[in-house]
Formats: sequence, C-alpha cells, structure tokens
Amino acid sequence: MLKQTQNNIKLFIWSTIVVAVVICAAFVAGTFYPNYITKDKLENEIHNQELKVVESLGLKEPEYVFTDKTSFINATSQCVSYLNWTTHRSKRVPISIIIAMAGIESAWGTSRFATEGNALFGVRTWDLDNVPHMKAKGNPDAVWGVKKYKTKCQSVKDMVRILNTHPAYEKFRQTRAKNLETGKWDYRELMYGMTAWSTNPDYAEIILQAIVDNKLP
Repeated sequence: MLKQTQNNIKLFIWSTIVVAVVICAAFVAGTFYPNYITKDKLENEIHNQELKVVESLGLKEPEYVFTDKTSFINATSQCVSYLNWTTHRSKRVPISIIIAMAGIESAWGTSRFATEGNALFGVRTWDLDNVPHMKAKGNPDAVWGVKKYKTKCQSVKDMVRILNTHPAYEKFRQTRAKNLETGKWDYRELMYGMTAWSTNPDYAEIILQAIVDNKLP
C-alpha cells in the first residue's frame, strides 16, 4: 500500500513537470504570446491529475488544531493546502491572504464566533431559518447572523467560494487572472479588489501589514 502511494505521488510529480515544460514551450515556440486554448486544456489536465491523486491517497480534511498564533497559521496553511488539491488553479486564493484574513477576522482563532461556530471570517447570513448561525452579543434581534460551520476548514472553503462567485469581488478575480498570467501575486492590488469584505476603509492595509508582520508564505 505504501509503495503504491509513493508510486502515485511520483507519477503526479512527473506528470506535473512534463505539463509545465509543455506550457513553457507553448509560450516560447514561434511567438511570445501563449495559445490560451492549449494552455487551458493543459491546466485542466493538471487539475484532473491532482483529483486522481486525492482519490488514490484518500486524503481527508486536516484537523484544525492550534494553541497559539504560530500553530493557528500552520493549521490554516494545512487547510488551504488540502483545499487546493480539489480547487482549480484559476480559482485559488493566495494562502497568505487567507491566513491573514482568518487571523485578523477571528483574533487568530480566539473569537467567540471562531471557538463556538468555527467561523473564521465573520460571514453573515440573512437566511436565519435555514442556515446555522450565531447572533452577535447585545444584538439578539438582528435580522442577520454569522454563519456557523461544522469545521474551521469549511469556513475557509466558504470564504474562497464567496471570492470566486460574489459580484462584489469581480475586481479581485480580474487581478488574480492577470497575476496568474505573469506568475507573480500583486497582494496590494488583490486586496484592493476585496474592499467590500469589510466596512473598515483601512482593511486592505491591515491585511497587507499582517502578511508582512507574520512573514506569511
């Protein structure tokens, strides 16, 4: 079983290397402009290979165990790495942004919403009859609540889903697409495409500073 698992991992690594070489060749050969149709097909093939590895290895959501800021960062990183296996490259969110936002929004996992409801990002719901939620203290009659999750990793998954689908984050998605083409994240531009996440006008700068202060990957 162990030998088969190792073989699966080796197969995935070599497949990824081969596909990456082909993508580079597509950029260089004959023209400096990529064949986007071919490139998309190759990226989809990489993602399909990743899904096969997940299935063959029986990978499961990691436990979100932490006791301090450092272990919270590590736990969040493990969760994101797990989710990235089943998330297409074009839909992924930079890990440093996720960790910083989770830390700031949940006081590094110590807030009441995080400890009692596994809510790391303070995502609200107005569907109080159908969606598990918590009310803010001192505001029991509010028409909204903060969504509860079965696990903290599910909270991260929902945050990524919102960034990928909500109209308010179209600018973020456009910037991400450009960054993927250049191969380099522009964290400042990405964050300024996510200002709708908070009513704090300094939110983007707060997250960017958290990335620097905590030397996030």
